[in-house]
Amino acid sequence: MTETLAEKTCVPCRGGIPPLTRDEAQRLQAQAPDWQLADDAHRIERTFRFRNFRESLTFVQEVGELAETEGHHPDISFGWGYATVSLSTKKIKGLHENDYIMATRSTESSIARVGPLITSSETRQSIANQARSVMPHFQTDNQPVTQITVIEPEPGS
Repeated sequence: MTETLAEKTCVPCRGGIPPLTRDEAQRLQAQAPDWQLADDAHRIERTFRFRNFRESLTFVQEVGELAETEGHHPDISFGWGYATVSLSTKKIKGLHENDYIMATRSTESSIARVGPLITSSETRQSIANQARSVMPHFQTDNQPVTQITVIEPEPGS
């Protein structure tokens, strides 16, 4: 049985090897589909969404601990409700399998924290329709709820 990237651990990269080609990166991308190739396939990046600042901070701390354990350190920026993780292997100035290992393991940490994000437009529409069907039963300030807004994620989120 083939080991998935999420089951692997990072192997120290000492340099002296070429970075992944675009084709090689795209093959590994199948196991990290929510990550985006960036900088002409020299980096992958993903923005994770959370309900508040504390969840973002906790996720960043978990990814930081994972990075220390794996010896492979991403660039991370975060704020209220989001954390953006960017991965590349500095010693080879491009992508390595380690970047995809960290990507899949970071994604697992996010899902464990808040559950999978709703990514399908059909699923979002279904949830919106369900919410609309129960709206007459809810009130705000003694007024019936008459509108629901579905917030679309940013592209690449």
